[in-house]
Amino acid sequence: MLVFWKQKLVLLAVPKTGTTALEAALLAHADAAIVNPPSMKHVPYRRYRNQLARFFEDKGARPMEVMAVIRDPVDWLGSWYRYRGRAAVAGTPVSTAGLSFDTFVEGWLTDPPPEYARVGRQSRFVSDGAGGTGVDHLFAYERFDRAIAFLEDRLGVALHLDRQNVSPAATLDLSPATRARLQHEAAADFALWTKVSARQ
Repeated sequence: MLVFWKQKLVLLAVPKTGTTALEAALLAHADAAIVNPPSMKHVPYRRYRNQLARFFEDKGARPMEVMAVIRDPVDWLGSWYRYRGRAAVAGTPVSTAGLSFDTFVEGWLTDPPPEYARVGRQSRFVSDGAGGTGVDHLFAYERFDRAIAFLEDRLGVALHLDRQNVSPAATLDLSPATRARLQHEAAADFALWTKVSARQ
């Protein structure tokens, strides 16, 4: 999470959406940053608003605007699956080594999910808790150029991003039954991504 106090902007780091690269490029321009531990780096909207906003917002002043990036739900889950298949976590409860993508997605849809599929949901990350989206500026990962253009304009900087935190390659096949179940049970995630993508 990065805070740009003068520009009244907070960049939330939705996991697996390229925000690590944004953080690396923008860290020197931020007034405050939380890059570790991961549970705080990836602080969701409601936790920011309920616990952290008071540290950065002057009483009676215009509140900070919040920005985030979200990704196609299947690709987002695929990135998590590939990331947790890396050698560094082999043999641990979060490892997806030896599991198919189908199995990973089925695990993610289980309540509660097994440890290897406990990655949250993008729709909940940006939720205001009242059925809406709390984030003011929401961008689709697939149109990352729009997010970069917004930041360059808002912050008055030129961004040069390097690829960061890249997941290893893997086969991402889903059976028709699992895909249909995913689209039904994660309807909020698909609807949010479709809405954001349609306006960019």
